[in-house]
Amino acid sequence: MGKYNPAPYQLDLTAIPAIKTALPGPKSTAMHSRASKYYRGLSGQVRLFPVAFERGQGCMMEDVDGNKYIDFSSGIYVTTLGHCHPKISEAVANYAKKLMNCHDFTTEIKTRLLEKMAATLPGDLKCFQLYDCGTAAVEAGLRTCRAATGKHEFLSCFQDFHGKSGHSIGLARMTKFSGPSREPGFYLLPRPDTYRPLWTRADGTLDTEAYLDFYDKYIKECTTGQIAAFVAEPIQGWAGSVMPPDDFFPKLKKFLEERNILFFADEVLTSMGRTGKTLCCEHWGVLPDVVTLGKGFGNGFPVTAMAVREPYADAVDKISASTSYGGNPMACAAALACFEVIEEEGLLEHAMHLEELFKQRMADWTEKYEIVGDTRCRGCLLGIELVKDKKLKTPFDEAGKMVYQKAFAKGLAWVPAGHILRMSPPIVMPDEVAQKGMDIIEEAIIETQKELLG
Repeated sequence: MGKYNPAPYQLDLTAIPAIKTALPGPKSTAMHSRASKYYRGLSGQVRLFPVAFERGQGCMMEDVDGNKYIDFSSGIYVTTLGHCHPKISEAVANYAKKLMNCHDFTTEIKTRLLEKMAATLPGDLKCFQLYDCGTAAVEAGLRTCRAATGKHEFLSCFQDFHGKSGHSIGLARMTKFSGPSREPGFYLLPRPDTYRPLWTRADGTLDTEAYLDFYDKYIKECTTGQIAAFVAEPIQGWAGSVMPPDDFFPKLKKFLEERNILFFADEVLTSMGRTGKTLCCEHWGVLPDVVTLGKGFGNGFPVTAMAVREPYADAVDKISASTSYGGNPMACAAALACFEVIEEEGLLEHAMHLEELFKQRMADWTEKYEIVGDTRCRGCLLGIELVKDKKLKTPFDEAGKMVYQKAFAKGLAWVPAGHILRMSPPIVMPDEVAQKGMDIIEEAIIETQKELLG
């Protein structure tokens, strides 16, 4: 393992962030107006701040008006190793000139990636298939679980997010536009949230056993007992970086094994060093039966993966697993380069170092600030929950929007989520840049609290 060197990622903090215009600037406004004639379905980030970005380097992004930002979102949990990492860019460019696609035929670069994945992922996760988006990988994972078990039902959790097509949508919250109903055999359960527990012990602490007791009753009363897998994000992203108690996943895995139910970990967001481990589940010593990787897996290049434990490898052959773009040479080159960069630059260790920095920085915020109800961090995945009343834990959406906008206007590119502030800075970020980003967030919280509460 290499040792982290901050020099390639250091920013001149006297010059960055640099906001030269009101946001969005005139060039951004004009470009967004042109694009908006044709492009629909924008994210909340863009609707709140419709800037047009032109380039990124490391932990910095620049828009078409020359405004420069510290990136605290990694795109959307994607550019985990910073923007345009030279090794990854070179790897993609090499195959863009050499061989862009050959369906699922074997290539040398694919073989090297598969060998690296087998050597790096924990346990007997040795069977792989490659895709071009997280949704496709999740859908393949569901079909694999059905083929492996002969069962058809799935359990998942309130506020998880697993994708944007039929079955993956059925694993999460639905709207009237998702379809007439959830797919048959898909069931949602509450999951432990240490800040907002449903069940607690006499001393007020979260009671994991009570959740498992409820799961047992639910399976018996609400399903046909044909549960193929329990699908879960180790840490919830869309919900606001919601983190489980440390005993939840070890106890859940035992609970599932006793009932012959597979554990399917959707690590599209949490894998590849985002939380300081290759897989987030490694924090708890839990080995999934099926796991999906994405986002940081290609550091911006569209490549994802499904990994399956060896006892269930034959199931992948039964599901028509291949795709048009999955495993193309450019994608394999990007993913392999990501594994190598993480290893060569000691980035898992650095992500854990940044976790301590962020935790120390936020340690007293719930005491200092009336609107901060909770702070949480694992590696470079952070959340700050804003509330109107700390006893009632009333969500403060207005404060969340205001803090987000104020920080963005000061030069911090990050992710809005209602009353929960979400942060996912690149794991290559130097300490000084991380501290500067937190300075901006804290300033925005102070200003927002003063405006809203006086």
